[in-house]
Order: sequence, then structure tokens, then C-alpha cells
Amino acid sequence: MRYFNNILIAILIAATPGCAFNPATNRPDLVLMSEEKEIEIGREMHKKLIASTPIYKDPVLTAYVNHVGQKIAAASDRPDLNYHFTIIDSQDINAFALPGGYVYINRGLLTYLHSEAEMAAVLAHEIGHITARHAVRQKTAATGAGVASVLSVLVTGSGVVGDVTNLWSTAAVKGYGREMELEADRFGAQYMYNAGYDPQAMINVIGLLKDQETFARRRARLEGKKPQTYHGVFSTHPRNDIRLQEVVEAAGQLPEDRKIIKADYYREKTDGLVYGHNVQQSDKNRYNHKRLGFSLLFPKGWKVENQRSAIVGTAPDNKATITIRVAQRQNNQPADMALRETYDVRDLEQDEKLHQYQLVGHTGRLPDADSDSPDRVAVIYYGSRQYILEGKINDASARDAETFNEYDNLFLTSIRSFRPLRKSDLIQPDIKRVRYVKANEKTTFSSLARHMEIGEYAEEQLRLLNGYYPRGEPKPGEWIKIVQ
Repeated sequence: MRYFNNILIAILIAATPGCAFNPATNRPDLVLMSEEKEIEIGREMHKKLIASTPIYKDPVLTAYVNHVGQKIAAASDRPDLNYHFTIIDSQDINAFALPGGYVYINRGLLTYLHSEAEMAAVLAHEIGHITARHAVRQKTAATGAGVASVLSVLVTGSGVVGDVTNLWSTAAVKGYGREMELEADRFGAQYMYNAGYDPQAMINVIGLLKDQETFARRRARLEGKKPQTYHGVFSTHPRNDIRLQEVVEAAGQLPEDRKIIKADYYREKTDGLVYGHNVQQSDKNRYNHKRLGFSLLFPKGWKVENQRSAIVGTAPDNKATITIRVAQRQNNQPADMALRETYDVRDLEQDEKLHQYQLVGHTGRLPDADSDSPDRVAVIYYGSRQYILEGKINDASARDAETFNEYDNLFLTSIRSFRPLRKSDLIQPDIKRVRYVKANEKTTFSSLARHMEIGEYAEEQLRLLNGYYPRGEPKPGEWIKIVQ
């Protein structure tokens, strides 16, 4: 009877529309999406992410990450996918994947890894998410919709297509939960073994991430703040994770002479990697107004002009503008009321309160905006002034739903970047980079920290960079990372 039931279940699954067999999990996927649709969604999401996120521009390092990633992908359960590997120019410690073969690793995470095998462990884990179709299985099993609506579910969890500003809160970035993360580990460990990398490197990466969390909690306690200890990659694992150790061991043990570690090669490729905030890349489109004391980030490539009555940023193709005007604040009038009064409207579309950099405000879309009206508007209170920000699409050909939402995403990103001017905005600090030196008999992390301008916790940061947190000293002749 059980045999008959199994056959019946298999027939029903095979007959389900949109059901696809997953080569990684070795079972059918009960999702209403083909692989072609999954790839198309990933391509659209990648395009939007690249347009709104700084990418680390180092062709040598990018080629290195791509080489290692492609090697692991070729040893995976879905080797025929076209994989893309991108370095995000962020000091945050994270990595994530999008559907259809798109993998991202933050520059900040690369600075704390110690070998090619450890980088391979991170990439293999993310490839595991792709081969297991975790984004599709978790987010689209009940949708049956086209690319646009599925994209909105994956990126925003709402019906607003193209709002990449909320991508960072989705499972693709923050993790899929204990079982799916462990499944990605199991696949990733096997792919590492297939490609010749030591799967034990996964355990090493867990250790360095947990050290980061320990330090973040300690720092938050000292400063009286809430700790920010989240890392999407391997986020659900405790330090001594028995289940992770089991899946790593199940992948197999390579002979010592066949294990790919490549610590020396990784050191060569990452020497000179930017450490901390990359002012050269991330702030080159930031506009600073010294007299009024505010700062705002315009979209990449936009031209900014300080006109007589407004500051206007214009897109390279002149299809859109962002305008900033200044007025006196009206007593204690709420920001949403000030915004509606400014444009003489009762209702705003997609309106929301703004709370950023200790400033308050309100933003929304004007309903039925005509050719002379802005599309996205905002008011932000700063001191005795109110700043009115307007995003406007000037070209009728760019007002289809998808393009409109892409521009609206750019408008919102700039609006949310508005903040008081900082001293560091006017005096650009030198970019700091990771360098490698050999320790000698007198080398200690405390002595090195005294000569490095990397903040109040310089010694702790050096220990984290070198895998010596919270204690221990480098051995004579050992290569260690410093910051210059």
C-alpha cells in the first residue's frame, strides 16, 4: 500500500504545473517557476542592484573572485547556469546570492579571510543557495505571476517593483533560516570537496564571524548601544556547531597533498585591499553645502548645479532631475502636513515618515502628477529650516511602470541620504588599505596598534584581521595584516 501511495504521489507531483526537478536536492520543486524564469528574475534584480549599490572596482581582485567562484560552480549540481560574481564596495561583513546564478561578497568580508579556501567556503555556501533554489522555494511557491510581480515579492515583499532599497532586508541577504542555511552548507561543502578545496575551511569562517560578533557585543556594551552582530552568511550557526561539522565531514576528506588552501596566493591578491570606509568610491557623488550645513548623495553620474533658488541634480540623459529647495520651518507643524500644504494635496501615494540621521521628515508620490509637477516629493526638517526635495521624470518615454519605479528608487535613495554635514565631508581622509608584513620577535598587536589610525579599538581590529581575537601574539616570521 505504501508503495502504491508513493507512486500516486510521484504522479501527482509530476502533473503539477510549474513543478521542476531540483538536481541539488534530488527531489521535485513544488514552485510555479521555471529555471528560465528564475534566471530572468535574477538578471533583473542584478541590474537594479548594480544601479543602486557601489561596486568595488579592482579588476585583478574581481577576476580572482570570479575564477574561484566559477571553479566551484562547475563542481556544483547546476554547472550549466551562467554564474556571475560581484564584489560589493562595503565594509560590512556579508555575502549573499540572488536567483539564477548571481553571487555577491562584500569587500569587508574579504579583508578578514585568510586563504583562498576560506573565500571558496563563502562562495560555495552562496552557490548552495542557488542550486537548492532557496529564494524561489521560500518566496514564490504561491505566486504564479510574471517576472515583475515575482521580482516585487523577492525584493520588497510588496507590490512595488524595483524598490531595491528594501532588498537588504530580504532572506536573500539576511539568511533563509536554520534548515535552508544548513542545506546550503551541505551542498557548499560537497562542491568545495569536488573542486579540491578543504571543506574544513567552512569551520574556519564560522570562527572568524563569531569573533566579530563577540567583539560587536563587547563594544556595544561599553558604548551603551545595541549590538549589530548580524552576518547573513553562516548567520544561524553557533561557534561549535555539531550539525555543521557533520555536513563538512560528510563531504569527504581530501589527502593532504591535494587540499587547496592557497593562503600565500590569497595574500598576494588581497594586498592593498581598501579597509573601512572607501571615500573614493562611495562618496564621489555626494554634494556638500557648506553654508547650509547639509549633505546629500546624488545618483551616480548626475550633474549637480547650485542655481539661484535651488540645487538641481540632472541625469546624464536629462530624463530626470532631483531638486532641493529651502524654506523656513513653520513652528511645530508636522512634516506630513507641511508636505501636503506645500503641494496643496490631501493625499499622497506611498507616503511614509522619514527618520534619518536624527532628522525627521515625510515623503510620498504626488497623485496624478502632470508634466509640470514633480513625481516624488519630500520635506525634511533640519534646524529652523525645512528642505523640500523633488524627484521628477522629464521624459514621457520613461514613464512606463517599470522605468518609473526605477527612477523613484533613485529619488528615494537620494532623499534618504540627506543628513547634516560632517567635518569628514570637507576633509577627505586618506584611504586605508590592508598590507601584509612579517612579524619579528618584538611584534605585538598593541605596539602595532599605536602606529595605526584606525579608531579607538585598533588593537581589537588588528586581532580580528589576523585571527588572534581576543588574545595571542604573532609568531616570528609569520605574515600578518596591518592597515596603512
